[in-house]
Amino acid sequence: MIFNIDDLVVHFPYDKIYPEQYQYMCDLKKSLDAQGHCLLEMPSGTGKTVSLLSLIVAYQMQYPENHRKLVYCSRTVPEIEKALAELKHLMDYREKEGLVDDFFGLGLTSRKNLCLHPVVSKEKKGKAVDAKCRNMTASWVRAKAGKLGKDQGPSNAMEVDTDVELCSFYEQLESTKVPKPIPNGVYTLEDLKEYCAKMNFCPYYLARRAIPFANVVIYSYHYMLDPKVAELVSRELSKDCVVVFDEAHNIDNVCIESLSLDLTRPMLDAGARSIGILSDRIDEIKRTDAQKLKNEYSKLVEGLINASAARDEDTFMANPILPDDLLKEAIPGNIRRAEHFVAFLRRFIEYLKTRLRVMHVIAETPVSFLQHLKDVTYIERKPLQFCAERLTSLVRTLELTDLDHFSSLQKIAAFATLVATYDKGFLLILEPFETETATVPNPVLHFTCLDASIAIKPVFDRFSTVVITSGTLSPLDMYPKMLNFEAVVQESYTMTLSRNCFLPMVITRGSDQVAVSSKFEVRNDPAVVRNFGQIMVEFSKIVPDGIVCFFPSYLYMEQIVSMWNDMGILNEAWKHKLIFVETPDSAETSLALANYRKACDNGRGAILLSVARGKVSEGIDFDHHYGRAVLMFGIPYQYTESRILKARLEYLRDNHHIRENDFLTFDAMRHAAQCVGRVLRGKTDYGLMVFADKRFARADKRAKLPKWINQYVTDASTNLSTDMALVIAKKFLRTMAQPFETTQSGVSLWTLKDIEARQKKIASNPN
Repeated sequence: MIFNIDDLVVHFPYDKIYPEQYQYMCDLKKSLDAQGHCLLEMPSGTGKTVSLLSLIVAYQMQYPENHRKLVYCSRTVPEIEKALAELKHLMDYREKEGLVDDFFGLGLTSRKNLCLHPVVSKEKKGKAVDAKCRNMTASWVRAKAGKLGKDQGPSNAMEVDTDVELCSFYEQLESTKVPKPIPNGVYTLEDLKEYCAKMNFCPYYLARRAIPFANVVIYSYHYMLDPKVAELVSRELSKDCVVVFDEAHNIDNVCIESLSLDLTRPMLDAGARSIGILSDRIDEIKRTDAQKLKNEYSKLVEGLINASAARDEDTFMANPILPDDLLKEAIPGNIRRAEHFVAFLRRFIEYLKTRLRVMHVIAETPVSFLQHLKDVTYIERKPLQFCAERLTSLVRTLELTDLDHFSSLQKIAAFATLVATYDKGFLLILEPFETETATVPNPVLHFTCLDASIAIKPVFDRFSTVVITSGTLSPLDMYPKMLNFEAVVQESYTMTLSRNCFLPMVITRGSDQVAVSSKFEVRNDPAVVRNFGQIMVEFSKIVPDGIVCFFPSYLYMEQIVSMWNDMGILNEAWKHKLIFVETPDSAETSLALANYRKACDNGRGAILLSVARGKVSEGIDFDHHYGRAVLMFGIPYQYTESRILKARLEYLRDNHHIRENDFLTFDAMRHAAQCVGRVLRGKTDYGLMVFADKRFARADKRAKLPKWINQYVTDASTNLSTDMALVIAKKFLRTMAQPFETTQSGVSLWTLKDIEARQKKIASNPN
């Protein structure tokens, strides 16, 4: 389908379009024209990704002089792959329509997902893959093997160490002096790996090298928001880029996590051991090649920028970004010499160890922490700011390869840099015990960011258009407050349906008329637990194929499942469906998911017990028979006794005028909406959304659900007993199971004529 939005010619790779897709593209174009930020809530399964790509690619191709690269950030690898597949489909359609676009699009993910090396790629953990990769590609490792000398010509050749193992894929790529050694086109992650396997190139480093040449780059949030990673990957992106954060309902939490870290006693002990290794290596270098340390000292005198430029950026974990004014300064004199810096770190670690020897909770600001540090150890703020950069430079100079041993020390250095750089929006919380009931001290020093706007501010300031979009952003006005930005367009779209293909229901009481709720006072009441179990059993009898159940937390799920087992409820449910459980372990959860899908495929049917905020609730789609019903047991409030959460709530109240209860309810309802939204992955799909908690019946709670869910919540379905809900659900499922025309699909679709009629109507009545 080809149509115009104002003067922009849009190629949409399908014959028909949903009304909300068209409106979404219109609002997106307004943001691009105004070069401003926007906040768009689009119903789940209504083609948000293809709408966004169609509009922005059309904008790029029609106005090539603007050079507006699209940087599309998503949360998970499956979502990145889906976006790349949609982009490829779109460009195939444009080519079919006779457009010859000079276009290049690719995705970037971790080494673990892209590695082709026959040994390294077999590692199961991402950190192990990163470490082995760095040990084969670091500049001094290649120099030791004589590879750098060969690359630079015979005059610079050096003695070859045959014991050093290099990566042939990386070496082949490095020997190719072409800036972009890959043809134009759209490459999914598999396409990229296939091309690189054929050319014997490293896919990860090829993607990194090719980013500046791409029209569209699709990668994880962390490559943009986490300063430790963004410094390496995204620093060369131009200011006119369009940045999209898809599935951005949790973007504030991602921002906070990127600038928060925890220090423990074992971590400090490991850091102290690393200091010993550094000290021994410095002594060795002094005896064998003292010139290296002198050269490093000279660079540090010249300034941090020169030292950073000389650093091999992938040999160590990246550092927190320093403000621009600091980047223009030289590293302070008292930590320029390697031996002085090591002594400085040793003193700092000893101070942190003494701070962990407490038996009561301490909360203090960075200013208070730095003042106490200065009073006790005479350590000034300025050298702390440069700790992370200084450590990276030293590790490079000492040519250390087994960097896993230094991960704890790097976190300590990152902590030093962060605590000395930021005054406002951070808090240090020292907890001597892991839990309230623990008797053996296991102290943790939390350096927690309280203000999500700090991490995302550089993105809003640097790029002309930032798009925040998801299916669950309600209420929309919360995000500009939390992230401290102004949106030129802020819109939530309804879902247009010819038939109501999803049914939201609120169950407030069980068959025995006892109210159901996950409220703390009653959540473990046997009558409530039994009613929750009865809801699951009864729905397992009437719902075909798959049912996904969500709980507020892992702890509550474990308690409920244990009580269900004692009550015989699990045995009753097993008569109708198999039961699988999500765990905090990602490998176990992946296995449970695979078996759950297998049970749905073979007709046995299955129940998946999951947790709000877990892996299943965020990146997994339960389309069609994989999810005919989602049961939300309780409202997923955060643990309100958490000191970190209390500190954040206080900060939001004092600085952003967001009341504690408003934020807690907003956060709980967006996660509840995200969970139930898993059941509907398109308008041809159908399913039940069951909210099992009497508090969902309150109007103030329902008002915080997305508009596209709320519009189908009726008064008749908001105060149900289990028996009443089953009657309504049976009728709904019978209706949905009736045959219907696949061309209609029960979906409201627009043709090109509908779009033209809409445009004429708007032109005649702009208001």
